[in-house]
Amino acid sequence: MNTRPANDVRLRELDDAAFRQRYGCGRFDAAVLGNRFTYLLDHVSERLLACAFSPVLKDFYDFAATITGPAEVGYPTPVVSKSQLAFTGTMTESIRNTIEEYGAQRLEPGDVIIANDPYRTGTHVNDMLFIRPVFHAGRLCAFINLKVHQLDMGGSVPGGFSAHKFSVYENGLVLSPRALMQAGQPVRENWTLIFDNARFGELLRLDMMTIIACLDLGESLLTDSLRRYGVEAILGAMRYVVDRDAERIADAIGALPDGEWRGEALLDCDAMDDREEYPVRCTIRKHGRRIEVDLSGTARQARGAINGTYLDAKTTVGVALKYLLDPGGQFTSGCYRPIDILIPDGAVLSALPPDGVVFAYGEPTNALLTAIFAALAAPLQERAIGGDIGGPNLHSAVGRRADGSPWVSIVAGGQHGPWGGTDAGDADSYCSFYQVNGMDTPIEAHEAEIPVVFLRRDYVTDSAGPGFNRGGAAVCKDTYWLDDVDHHMFTLRFKRSTGIGVNGGRDGPTGGVWIWPPQAGAKPVLRGLGTAAYAASIGVAGRLDPWTKAPSPQAPWVYFGRERWHTTPGATLRHLNNAGGGWGDPHCRQPQRVLEDVRDGYVSVAGAARDYGVVIHGDPELDPEDLQLDLTATRTLREQRSGTPHKEPR
Repeated sequence: MNTRPANDVRLRELDDAAFRQRYGCGRFDAAVLGNRFTYLLDHVSERLLACAFSPVLKDFYDFAATITGPAEVGYPTPVVSKSQLAFTGTMTESIRNTIEEYGAQRLEPGDVIIANDPYRTGTHVNDMLFIRPVFHAGRLCAFINLKVHQLDMGGSVPGGFSAHKFSVYENGLVLSPRALMQAGQPVRENWTLIFDNARFGELLRLDMMTIIACLDLGESLLTDSLRRYGVEAILGAMRYVVDRDAERIADAIGALPDGEWRGEALLDCDAMDDREEYPVRCTIRKHGRRIEVDLSGTARQARGAINGTYLDAKTTVGVALKYLLDPGGQFTSGCYRPIDILIPDGAVLSALPPDGVVFAYGEPTNALLTAIFAALAAPLQERAIGGDIGGPNLHSAVGRRADGSPWVSIVAGGQHGPWGGTDAGDADSYCSFYQVNGMDTPIEAHEAEIPVVFLRRDYVTDSAGPGFNRGGAAVCKDTYWLDDVDHHMFTLRFKRSTGIGVNGGRDGPTGGVWIWPPQAGAKPVLRGLGTAAYAASIGVAGRLDPWTKAPSPQAPWVYFGRERWHTTPGATLRHLNNAGGGWGDPHCRQPQRVLEDVRDGYVSVAGAARDYGVVIHGDPELDPEDLQLDLTATRTLREQRSGTPHKEPR
């Protein structure tokens, strides 16, 4: 029941005088400024995307931008960028943490304050936070912020992507809050500190100069608004936007029935050994217009670098509830106001130093998202969302060029793949996992910069979780490596399906990782997706048949184990993603839609009969346009399975 306290006045119920008294500006100006904040961040993000130098920024969009209000109004975040969602949720708290530790009284125009400690700012050490204070008439009015992935921050592995780091001292350079720029001038000792500890220093220097220029742009645009509307109107608009979104999410929570629900997801292991699993558990309690997410019972922090922080857990809770309950509104700090989160210290979602190493935070946090989706599937029913790819499934490749210079690639793995079905329709099959909004680097850019050839990037037939609206199909990516390469794998969610089916839909299958060693004198081979193709491979991870090495849902689980997998020139690496979960009863899917899926390669003729009860005749490979739908046989098959007369879906 959507109950409201007697003294709760809706924003739309405020008359003009009451609105101006509360927010220091008129309703129209507040709406205009709310849109102006979005316009500002769009420009900052577009400038960084266009002008960055490292591929992880210019090709993958691995950054986020926010505007934050000052301490006097509680550090509100009225707008976030359209880039990395996993960054934006941490940034309200991390701005507060960084500025209060550095000292707001020390700030002056032209400063840029930085920090990258995961326990202070969330995510991992490569994600550096850059904060520009904005002043007007001598008064601190706001902060323009960028959180930007740096290609390297030192540590034991180039690029940082390895699960085999067992203390923070192996993880990379940790920067407590400090000034990178003071009054518009570089703080030389802090620039030097970074470049003395990080690889690819010249590339990082160019990126950081670009970031500073983008903060200059954001400051200039916000200063224009401060001159035109005044400080009180800007701060009032920030508070209004945050209050508006708090009201929206409270309304959405209130529409749920009161109750308590539980969900669980699994991290298969850590990098120490395969003896310990890491379940992520949540209990969700809803009463009135508030909701509590209790993470008690979640596994202890892992022994390798697959942990997240409490800030990452908080982000995930907000992202999950926003997706499920209020997907149409903005994702601001107000979204957290009616949400209580209980997180035990020292869990895989709230690791503590020095042994709770945080790097692959996307693994436990996306498991949390799966658990929340599972917990709320029952009360949401038709509004539930199927599970997705399950996590980054990252692969880091490291090597050296002929001149001895190092190279690193972190985007040649399985990080793009399927989402889950919803009441709105079939799921997309080639996206980042739910908490990321990264782009896919062009194959040509990969092949121009690193010694790799892309042989395959295909959807896998019959992999999508069946449903009235099906999940996204698994993606198979084959890469052929031309030089000696060290491969570091993150393959932590293959034991159980991550693509959970909802509202009667079925789960998507899990995937795996394989290596085909080079053959003397052999040229690249495009290997098939059938069982026979895996015979000559080395199974790296997944549920793999012990004889054929092909993926099989009932097969034993294979532990990825090694710190690194070394390959010599001519090796082929395959990443097969988990598939997305279906939504709704697959036997209610319209036969014509199943026919289109067979024609398009999402479903085979045999899969149409097995998973959907739809009988189709013809050859989709040799003659896809002449496939024939047998409605009489379909009706008979569906009636046999249901035991009741079949009714055609609308």
